[in-house]
Amino acid sequence: MFPYLPATPEDEKIILERLGLNATEEIFRDIPESVRLKRDLKLDDPKSELEMGLILKSLSRKNWNADSVPMFLGAGVYDHYIPSTVRFAISRSEFYTAYTPYQPEISQGTLQVIFEYQTMICNLTEMDVSNASLYDGASAATEAAFMAAESTRRRQILVSETVHPDTRRVLSTYMGHRGLELITIPMKDGVTDSERMRDAISDKTAAVLIQTPNFLGYLEEITEVEKQIHKNKGLLILSVDPISLGLFKSPGEWGADIAIGDGQSLGNSMSFGGPGLGFMACTKALMRKMPGRIVGQTRDIDGNRGFVSTLQAREQHIRREKATSNICSNQALNALAATVYLTTMGKHGLQEAARHCYDKAHYAASLITESGKYQLAYKKPFFKEFPIISTVTVHKIQSGLLQKGMIGGYSLNQDYPALQNGILYCVTEKRTKQEIDCLVQALEEIE
Repeated sequence: MFPYLPATPEDEKIILERLGLNATEEIFRDIPESVRLKRDLKLDDPKSELEMGLILKSLSRKNWNADSVPMFLGAGVYDHYIPSTVRFAISRSEFYTAYTPYQPEISQGTLQVIFEYQTMICNLTEMDVSNASLYDGASAATEAAFMAAESTRRRQILVSETVHPDTRRVLSTYMGHRGLELITIPMKDGVTDSERMRDAISDKTAAVLIQTPNFLGYLEEITEVEKQIHKNKGLLILSVDPISLGLFKSPGEWGADIAIGDGQSLGNSMSFGGPGLGFMACTKALMRKMPGRIVGQTRDIDGNRGFVSTLQAREQHIRREKATSNICSNQALNALAATVYLTTMGKHGLQEAARHCYDKAHYAASLITESGKYQLAYKKPFFKEFPIISTVTVHKIQSGLLQKGMIGGYSLNQDYPALQNGILYCVTEKRTKQEIDCLVQALEEIE
């Protein structure tokens, strides 16, 4: 018998007797003979745990990742340094086994973690209130759009074409089923066409959604759009890269009403695409429309500091039709990682990481375009990502880099047809000068 199969031959005999059957095959008598497999599965002989471990390790080596080869792929999931303190803290059993803190008197640890996370998100974005994390950046954008529509009693959302394509697809799916109108404003020279955005804003517009740095890595100019949307009593939603806030203006400084983004880069591994966590913060005037849960600080009858869930306008606590959202869970473990990361890095550490990203990305871009074989798609200020175009096909470039032991950037052809042979490269603080120089040399050798 195999130790991982719970039923022994004696167990099977008892089960068959209880069912009034003579053989296991009789359990499947309702399945037509014509579709039954009449032979044994073509499987290898049973393996020991040691043998299986070796096989799985061999298979895993076929996957290239950022720990095994230099990687210049970003596009929403980023290879940032994760301090060892993060892995240590999130592996503690009191954190990774905890779920929803329904009973605050026995959930003080979980509630305190969420409270500290909310505090740090507010400090980072310079907004008034943060909720517990949402599923990811795309769901945070969707919830922000719903929140804006509910707060303004309007049904139109304007979104820039420079917002992450996946986020725009998720928005489109949700908006259509909620009776909201989603209008995409085209980009101009790699950033939002501010003139067309301003012209599109009307008394029907609940909010505008802009991402900065945008999907192409470029920094957006928000001032004129912010003035126009607030003049029309609509809301400004800004999607931001949290690492970039170590260098650039925060959503609060831009005058945003709602700040959102994906916190994967804050101490969470890429894990081949997820999970991440969606962060959301807003002004005090909007906090009662915010989805999910908010944890507050209080004092017990003895004057001791304590934490409680507050403003829980969720369908689990009130009538479904009165709930601000049907979001039921937060990415608590991922939010814990973000909290430990921000605590470990501190203000100056986050600034240093952002500075390294900025400097190394610009170093890479300058070398790649030096010979003239490759060009920046647009000459605009960027952060850690930048689009490169050339006459060489994307397939040749990507396969050529793989042959040289490197993971290249993100192909832009499908999402931005105007950027034919365009590749979005990402350079974080983890990339070394040697790796960047090797990338440049490899690109020059590809014909």
